[in-house]
Amino acid sequence: MSKRLLITGGCGFVGHHIIEHFIKNTDFEIATIDKLSYSSNGFDRLRDIDCFDNKRVKIFAFDLCNEISEGLEKELGQFDYIFHVAAESHVDRSISNPVPFIQNNVNSTLNILEFARKQKKLNRFISFSTDETMGPAPEGVSHKEFSVHNPSNPYSASKSAQESFGIAYSNTYGIPVETTRTMNVIGERQHPEKFVPMVIRKTVKEEIIPVHAYPDLQKAGSRHYLHARNVAAALFHIINLPYKGYDEWHIAGLQEVDNLELARKINYYVSEYYKEPKKFLYEMIDFHTQRKGHDARYSLDSSKLLSSGFIYPISFEESLKRTIFWTLNPKNIRWLDI
Repeated sequence: MSKRLLITGGCGFVGHHIIEHFIKNTDFEIATIDKLSYSSNGFDRLRDIDCFDNKRVKIFAFDLCNEISEGLEKELGQFDYIFHVAAESHVDRSISNPVPFIQNNVNSTLNILEFARKQKKLNRFISFSTDETMGPAPEGVSHKEFSVHNPSNPYSASKSAQESFGIAYSNTYGIPVETTRTMNVIGERQHPEKFVPMVIRKTVKEEIIPVHAYPDLQKAGSRHYLHARNVAAALFHIINLPYKGYDEWHIAGLQEVDNLELARKINYYVSEYYKEPKKFLYEMIDFHTQRKGHDARYSLDSSKLLSSGFIYPISFEESLKRTIFWTLNPKNIRWLDI
């Protein structure tokens, strides 16, 4: 009998890539719950990967801030794996309006954990989290699993709370929880408010690109980037390892890139796609001093994941090029809101 996987937030950017990966690489039956917020673009991502014609996929529009009803529990059934990916994830929005943001991330976590308590054959509950729970990382520092939390803004605090509830439910109720933390994820169909699609869009239109920098405006902030399909591959690897109790895994990009360097790379690939040079216009901005709660650098140590035998399927450079070329294809450029 096929394994069954439930993904919360499957209409979102990362969630739909996970669904696509598991469709292509397993015979799992997959269900997803999504509240269809502004960032989901309705069912568009799932339509793009042909989920509506796939009998292995069931899609439920439901807000997990509400308790899962008995009727929905019956329709969902029992699962071998639950990936809790759904979350509000925009730092600016969490700073501007923190209360509903935090309530969403906390309440949705509690309700899916309560649902997990009723599962009879659950092998793994993945609490999908972020590098930001660890707080800023000074130059030369990469946070390891089980490092002390130091959230800088309401978003990262809400994800820290999510992780804590996962640990508590594992300790109290025996739910097989593991926390995964990722860094900046890129890929096809990402919302244009995120950095990579924003820079692609501004490069195409030859507009000025805002580059987040340190206060001296001489050095750009940096991030580690990885493709969403690399994240999905890592999750598949983790759930196939023996479960030995609550654990944590860092899924970090292999290459650290500063914001200005990344913008230059995007300009290069956009120009290559159009076979003509695009103007590279940018402005260094001290965003982090002006907006408290933003950090110039995050970094995770993923040596534990790599030592377990995981190999990233796609390099950063290839991921970036593929993403840009796919996005600029006339069939797909609508994802940039152009």
